[in-house]
Amino acid sequence: MKSNFIKGFYATIPVAISVSAYGLVLGVLAYNKQVTFFELLLMDVITFAGSAQLLMVELWKDPLPFTEILFAVFAINLRYLLIGASLTPLFKKSSIYEKAALMHLVADENWAVTMSKLKNEKITPYFLFGGGICLLMAWLLSTLAGHSFGFIVSDPYSVALDFVIIIIFTALTASFYEGKNSIIPWIVAAVVAYASYILIPGKWYIVIGGLSGAIIYSIEKHYRGDKDE
Repeated sequence: MKSNFIKGFYATIPVAISVSAYGLVLGVLAYNKQVTFFELLLMDVITFAGSAQLLMVELWKDPLPFTEILFAVFAINLRYLLIGASLTPLFKKSSIYEKAALMHLVADENWAVTMSKLKNEKITPYFLFGGGICLLMAWLLSTLAGHSFGFIVSDPYSVALDFVIIIIFTALTASFYEGKNSIIPWIVAAVVAYASYILIPGKWYIVIGGLSGAIIYSIEKHYRGDKDE
């Protein structure tokens, strides 16, 4: 357990450093939206989902639109159904209690690092958990630091700090490229996601795009398997 935890922790450090820039943006935005330090701390620990937290902060006002925030966060976090399903091989020998304890700290970044490692090496769920702890530490430090010094930058978008988010996810996505077998699912996911973004209000395009790409990939894999046989 210890070895996998440490490996996962160290393997996630480069991504965690990048995520810290994202966290600073969230902290500054939270400060400008009058989210208190303690409220942001609770949000970090309980929610621990950058995109969902960013959405929560953008919707933050008095009185708090609880229902709107709840459904918006639910929609944007539905992608974790796909992420959880993809982790089935990693948690194959784990108990339900172990899964429940370790899955809370699953984020896009440590999931991507774990899945990339799983392709070439046998690892345990504690590799994923180690990466989650690494991200949580970086996330807490950066978001709370951004909040503490939020008075310095009144608008983080004006200095293009939000572009860090695009850089991080582009790099993570590139690590999953598997040659020509990836091209069609990626194109379908991108086209469907963009069409959903234009036609459907909210953040549903994330889930719809991801599901469409996953379905196309599964169909392709099925027929490739039949052909190989």
